[in-house]
Amino acid sequence: MKKALKFIAWLLIIILLLVIALFTWLTVSEYKPEDVEDVTVQQISEAQRLTPGSTLSILTWNIGYAGLGEGSDFFMDGGENVKSADEDTVNTYLSGIYSTAFASDAQSDIYMFQEVDTDSTRTYHIDETNTLKTGNSTYALNYSCKYVPYPIPPIGKVNSGLLTVSNYEIESAERIQLPIPFSWPTRVANLKRCLLANYIPIEGTDKYLVVVDLHLEAYDDGEGKIAQTNQLKQFIQEEYEKGNYVIAGGDFNQIFPGGLDVFPNTHTDLWEPGLLDETMIPDGWSYAYDTSSATCRLLNQPYDPSDTENTQYYVIDGFIVSPNLTVNSVNTLQENFQNSDHNPVKITITLT
Repeated sequence: MKKALKFIAWLLIIILLLVIALFTWLTVSEYKPEDVEDVTVQQISEAQRLTPGSTLSILTWNIGYAGLGEGSDFFMDGGENVKSADEDTVNTYLSGIYSTAFASDAQSDIYMFQEVDTDSTRTYHIDETNTLKTGNSTYALNYSCKYVPYPIPPIGKVNSGLLTVSNYEIESAERIQLPIPFSWPTRVANLKRCLLANYIPIEGTDKYLVVVDLHLEAYDDGEGKIAQTNQLKQFIQEEYEKGNYVIAGGDFNQIFPGGLDVFPNTHTDLWEPGLLDETMIPDGWSYAYDTSSATCRLLNQPYDPSDTENTQYYVIDGFIVSPNLTVNSVNTLQENFQNSDHNPVKITITLT
């Protein structure tokens, strides 16, 4: 009996030491970006020049790292799976995302993608930017961890971020760090949310179209979303006061005004997004979104369009536009969540 107890004691000590070593390693190697970092602009083909009075289209799409398509669920949303797709399925989803984004209905001048993996265990270390980047492109990490140790089985290595692709010249770009709502040790293996600000020069002027790609906090207590939205509000207003045109778009993880009227939240025991209102944007600015179709589905189960009782839909993807931009149209493209847990949203704007 004593030998058995001694063995158990030593086993517990070894496990404890391994856990301490793991978190020490994760803490030392934690991704710690600066508040503002320059982002490399990659040019694959010759870019167009944006001119005063131009009308252009922009598409935003959280692609769910090509791992959260119609057959997927996710443990953080009340589902069962950590890795929701095998390698062939990831490649199928990624191919479908490319085909959809660059098809005639969705084809746009600028694309803002979120949750784009470059080297992650969950997507078999496929560099998804190689499939999606054309013209001018910029990429900013918002999740980088050498090993995410939870749940069981663990998520593993993650490198994921925001990708902006433009047919127009991007003169420069910046990664702007947003407030992090998590403390140690949760912080070391969690996202470091950011804004990806792209500066597109307007020919014959000293002004820019500032395109801000974003993906705000999801699984916090709500305070993180608010803090990040406040920083976004401050940043876009500062850019507008410089005389620039500004559009911010992406996955806000907050429901746009009126979204609950169309898609009421009937599963508050599961994941629940925040709420956007008019106080969260500068005076004179406007939201641009479409409530005719859901932009996101809850991942508590695989997609089943016939089941409207046991899951949840949201309108959390869209845009904020400055007063000197005219919104001509904004549409959610109903892709039936085939390749991602989000549908793309496309806007057409004119510089006034």
